[in-house]
Amino acid sequence: MSGTSVSASASSSREERRRRRANSASPLKERSKSSSSKLSSASSKPTHSPSATLLDLDDDSTSLFRDYPHSNPNPRSFPHIVKQKCWEKADKVKGRDPDRWRRDALGNIVFRKLLGCPGCLCHDYDHILPYSKGGESTLENCQVLQATVNRAKGNRTEISKAELTQKSSYCRVSDRDMDLLELSAYGNVRRGPDSGGCRIQ
Repeated sequence: MSGTSVSASASSSREERRRRRANSASPLKERSKSSSSKLSSASSKPTHSPSATLLDLDDDSTSLFRDYPHSNPNPRSFPHIVKQKCWEKADKVKGRDPDRWRRDALGNIVFRKLLGCPGCLCHDYDHILPYSKGGESTLENCQVLQATVNRAKGNRTEISKAELTQKSSYCRVSDRDMDLLELSAYGNVRRGPDSGGCRIQ
């Protein structure tokens, strides 16, 4: 009788230990429980993702985003529309398409597709009065300038036009060279209205 009670108590204590082991939380179980509880609590809170925030803005705030194309997020650079107008006010190159070719403020020929590079046909949109000296990014303060000249000018206001002309990069560009540049950049050649020659397509 006592032997059977000992074995019964031993098996019950074994059973009890198994139950305790099963119920005791392992570090992995604890992590998964805590992460799942965090997820459930996070899902009950309002989300602040950018898309949700933009949708939840009031009318006054959304006007900021509607007006964004007209505003200039970087006041140091010219807005796109100002660059277009600045290009249009530069002198035309006789016989060439004015949308593609212009002369900068010193008379250097520049190609519209070549922007900010160091070559002789490259150009920049330059602040006539440098930005660091209070010049604004407006059409009145914008000029098309050969990129190498613009680098030489920097933010100096005392530099003369003659000095800037000496800094110009001169290269002899024939009509054939211009045609090849247009073909590679645009896929066709367009002559200006004053060319007097054929219109090559």
